[in-house]
Order: sequence, then structure tokens, then C-alpha cells
Amino acid sequence: MNSKDFIKLEHRYGAHNYHPLEVVLARGKGVWLWDVEGKKYMDFLSAYSAVNQGHGHPKILKALTEQAKVLTLTSRAFYNNVLGLYEKFVTSYFGYDKVLPMNTGVEGGETAVKLARKWAYTVKGIPNNKAKIIFAAGNFWGRTLAAISSSTDPECKDGFGPYMPGYVVIPFNNLKALEKALQDPNVAAFMVEPIQGEAGVVVPNEGYLRQAYEMCRAKNVLLICDEVQTGLGRTGKMLASDHEKVKPDILILGKALSGGVLPVSAVLTRDEVMLSIKPGQHGSTFGGNPLACRVAIAALEVIKEEKLPQNADRMGKIFRKEMQRLSDEYPVINKVRGKGLLNAMVIKPTKSGKTAWEVCVELKKQGLLAKPTHGDIIRFAPPLVINEEQIHWAVDKIGKVIKNFR
Repeated sequence: MNSKDFIKLEHRYGAHNYHPLEVVLARGKGVWLWDVEGKKYMDFLSAYSAVNQGHGHPKILKALTEQAKVLTLTSRAFYNNVLGLYEKFVTSYFGYDKVLPMNTGVEGGETAVKLARKWAYTVKGIPNNKAKIIFAAGNFWGRTLAAISSSTDPECKDGFGPYMPGYVVIPFNNLKALEKALQDPNVAAFMVEPIQGEAGVVVPNEGYLRQAYEMCRAKNVLLICDEVQTGLGRTGKMLASDHEKVKPDILILGKALSGGVLPVSAVLTRDEVMLSIKPGQHGSTFGGNPLACRVAIAALEVIKEEKLPQNADRMGKIFRKEMQRLSDEYPVINKVRGKGLLNAMVIKPTKSGKTAWEVCVELKKQGLLAKPTHGDIIRFAPPLVINEEQIHWAVDKIGKVIKNFR
């Protein structure tokens, strides 16, 4: 079977809820991917930052295979001999009292919202069913009904109502709007991405997160940081919130928490918040399974052992400098922005109507895989194991494509 055959199978038998680039991938190693015909590509998306440690990392795969041979799943109906070790490891790693393990990033978001509401009723004293959660416009944390209820993107929201009550949406990077919203005594939490990923790598003003944290603290409101995409070394620090020395009340992690090997997410917080949830009030059959716990420990060890946040910081600075040079030379690039190895290029539509999608199609022909978001934005997020030679290889390919879009 060739690429066209596999694409036809997905079109015939799968739901049409994605619009992928027409490349059928069969193998990955480090920063590289190969399609079914054997063509080699550099991965500049990292499965939306799930593969920060690179494809097929040997330490992570060893943890996966060794645990898979012994025990994979017990459910939380019983104790197992791995979960407690992982809970101690991950809470110490990030400096929190407790962790609630889940599977996907969106489950992490749902868990954080539930924790904030339960804390609001049992600790803060907000009247029952009156708690409100503030979100920033442009947010993205999944496509469940709870997640899209906070969305301002009509593509993922329209046609799925009615929506979750108790949500307040304010502009991102706007402290005055946050200050106004916090006047409501029924606000339980403010949930925000330190850098908005799906919105197009939107970086707020310096000091925004720190001031937001202080404002929330003054009103006894929980700051929830959604670091599913921005966390675990991606932005040049272990967490994007570390750039402003902010420790959120609730931290959501996912994606690279398993190195892209299987779905693993986590919600970390202090005892006062976590212990508001009692047995039977939240859970997951697969959450905290032994296989996921072993993999997550290995994935987190790799990040520190290989100094991936530091590498992301260095490589990101080189990449943005080169992209800015291209932007200065070719006006088809409207803007370059980012932090660490989470970067974006905003493309001006050409007179012939070419957009970011066409740029990504041409990049694929050059052997580099990236994906557009919101029409005119290309997100560039390679695995954090990338080296300087590979960065310059990618820059050369991007330059060749941009020159043809003058």
C-alpha cells in the first residue's frame, strides 16, 4: 500500500474531523520522521508538543516495554506498586502537595475546573452552583463540551450548544479586564495558558502572568495554569510560568508528560484544594495506571538529564533570529514570535491568494513538517532534542519556500 491508499482508507472509514497534510508517516526517530515510501522529514510540530523528548527515546521506550511485560492496568479499584512512587516523584519534581493523574490534556482541564468549583463551595464559601471560572479569549484546552464552552473559536464551538454555565471570558493579556472580572465574589478561578499555543503562539506582555497571579491572590481566587502545551521545557524553562517566577495554585500537565508514547496528564495542587474532592467524586479507569506512571517518570527524568529546557532556550533564540532575518527580507512574513522552541510565523496572503497552508505544503516538499493554525499562522515546534546543525537545516528549507512566496 502507498500513501494514497492509506489516505483513502481514512477518508472512507474515519470521521472527517481533521484536515491533515497529505503525508502518511510510518516511523520516527529523534527529530526525524519517515513516510510509507521511505521519504525523510524533520518534525517541526512534535505532535503539538507531545514529543518534546524526540521520537522513540530509548529510555522512555525501555520504561514502557519493561512495565508492559509486568502490569499495565488495575483501575483505581485497587492499589498498585507504581502509582505511589510516581505521585511522590511528580509532586517533588514540581513542588506540590498532591497530584491527580488523568490521561488526556482536556481531562486535565476538566479536572482543574472541577477542583476549583469544589474548593469554591467547600473552602471559599461560594454559594452552591454559583461559582464562576474566568478564561482568556483565544484559549484552547480541548474540544469537550466543557472546553468549547470557554472557547471564542467558532470553528470548534458553533453548533454544539447549549454551553457550560458559570464561565466568564475576558480578553487575553488584559489586566484591566481581569481586575474587573475579579470584582465578582463568586469567582473561583482564572484558567489561562501562559502562552496561547493553538491561538498562534500568542505571547503576553512581560509581567502579565505575575500580575494576574497577584490579583487573583488578593481576591482569594485560584490561578490555574494550563501548561499542557507550554510546559515541560518547551518555552526554555521547565514551565512557561517559571519565566515570571509564578507557581500557580493548580498546574495542568499533559502531552510530553509521556514523551508522546501514550496519553498521560496530571493536575497538581496543594492539599487544601485537592482534598476537597472525596472518593467517588472524580476519577478515570486508566488514570494513574502503572504503565503510564513508569513512562511519565522516565519522560520527566529525560527532560532534566538531557537539559532540554536549556537547549530549547538556546535553539529558540537562534531560530527566531534567523526567522526575523527572513522577515526583514521578505514582506510575506508579517510577524515572528515565540519563546524557547514554541514559535510562530504569521504569513501575509500573497496576491495569488497563497496562505500559510500552501507554505506548509511547500515545506513538506522540502522535507519539513509544520502545520498552520487560524489560517495565516504557522507554528514551529520541533522536538527539544534538536541541535544547532538541524536548526540551520530547517531555516534553510523555510528560507527556500518563503523566497518563492514573494
